[in-house]
Amino acid sequence: MDDFAADSLLAPDEAGKQPIKTFFLELFKVLILGAFAVITIRYFIFKPFVVKGTSMEPNFHEKEYLIIDELTYHFQMPKRGDIVVIKNQGLEEQDYYIKRVIGLPGERVVILNGRVKIYNPEHPDGEYIDESLYLSPTVLTFGDIDVTLDKDHYYVLGDNRPASLDSRRIGPIPAGDVVGRAFLRGWPINRVGLLAQQYLAQ
Repeated sequence: MDDFAADSLLAPDEAGKQPIKTFFLELFKVLILGAFAVITIRYFIFKPFVVKGTSMEPNFHEKEYLIIDELTYHFQMPKRGDIVVIKNQGLEEQDYYIKRVIGLPGERVVILNGRVKIYNPEHPDGEYIDESLYLSPTVLTFGDIDVTLDKDHYYVLGDNRPASLDSRRIGPIPAGDVVGRAFLRGWPINRVGLLAQQYLAQ
């Protein structure tokens, strides 16, 4: 008798069941992996937010739909000009606020005569920041502010300077309260686009 291994055969009724069982098993794997990917992206990388209020007009309007990048700031610090979402500072019912980063950790921020001046090692005598990319020249930053930021705090302002609840009232923002940066505007259709390069201060 030849020394060959016996073929592995399926009974006729099992032959039809095996592909179906395999199909549903593979489908289950795909669904689990897909759900895991969606949950990971939704809760740990990108998160949707709807703009409430007028504090960021004219650049962001009520009910606009934004996608927030929550990953980037795990690898780098927020930059001046970034549009960030921060946690509620306990002054209103909203859970989050959207603001613009103006002052970075360790800097001295001075607001006087409607303009913002930053003091840091690169500019020990102070330098007025150029906000012409996102603010009209007629917009004045009200307030009489002179504050030096701690090493883990940021100074944030709304683009609608006359009507924004921001660091002028609530103070500097701890780094841990920065949720992420506005990455994409998803609604309305005529304003859809990436935000990272549209509203960065020079």
